[in-house]
Amino acid sequence: MTEPAKPLDLVELLGLGALWGTSFLFMRMAAPEFGPVSLVALRVAIAAAFLLPILLVTASLAPVRERAADVLLMGFFNSALPFTLFTFATLFLTAGYTAVINSTAPLFTALVAFAWVGERLSRTGIVGLMLGLVGVVVLVWDKLEVDLSGAGLAIAAGLGGAFSYGVAGNYARIRLPGLGSLELATGSQIAASLLLAPLCIAFWPAEMPSLRAWLAVLALGIPCTGIAYILFFRLLVRLGPARAVTVTYIVPISAMIAGALVLDEVVTGRMLGGCGLILLGTGLATGVIRFPGRQ
Repeated sequence: MTEPAKPLDLVELLGLGALWGTSFLFMRMAAPEFGPVSLVALRVAIAAAFLLPILLVTASLAPVRERAADVLLMGFFNSALPFTLFTFATLFLTAGYTAVINSTAPLFTALVAFAWVGERLSRTGIVGLMLGLVGVVVLVWDKLEVDLSGAGLAIAAGLGGAFSYGVAGNYARIRLPGLGSLELATGSQIAASLLLAPLCIAFWPAEMPSLRAWLAVLALGIPCTGIAYILFFRLLVRLGPARAVTVTYIVPISAMIAGALVLDEVVTGRMLGGCGLILLGTGLATGVIRFPGRQ
């Protein structure tokens, strides 16, 4: 059973949104030099190396080992797969645009909860899902290509990553309810590291990446993944997946600001309109926003 939201939860949601928003900036900076697979492999390995000593000092790795199979799947659906898909997307899309696609994760979380867990969708929730879908269409309308190359394939990859987050949030609730936030965070990053290590070797870049790219990887690994996942899994345990994943409300805003300030990315009216519809739909679908008089 999830706890009622507290002021600290809001502070942590804001901090998490800022960290994950800037992660799209760092992906944009490092992905062209490392490639998506090697970049994500380094990101999760650095996060695991950061988190493991904290876990060993403050708790124990034993619960993670006891549920190794479930943790391995969690690492795949919550880190290895979506990180790689979103990193690929940033090769073709701006940080802000990719973060807006990421904001569909709560919609997929609600859909997966309905299909898998049997969580009932109210009429308001159905309206929210439809609004979110319209927002996605508005966002991607001018970038889709018939042959799904370039931007079209990047958008499909981003939506696949958001769906993977939806699966992961519900999987954690169903299969890993007794595991603490630090155990979840550390175990999932170790699992993702093991899954991606062989691919990292196979896809390692021919030329050594620049110092700027390496610094971006460190930023992705420690604050944007290690610290961020401690916050996220703690919120997931306290608030449940539907409310915890509403952090994606904040992610597009911080990503757009970071992209505009650092990379001179342009924020278009279509991006803002699609983002607004997605976030409104997300709020209705997850119950964060309610129609007047509705309980």
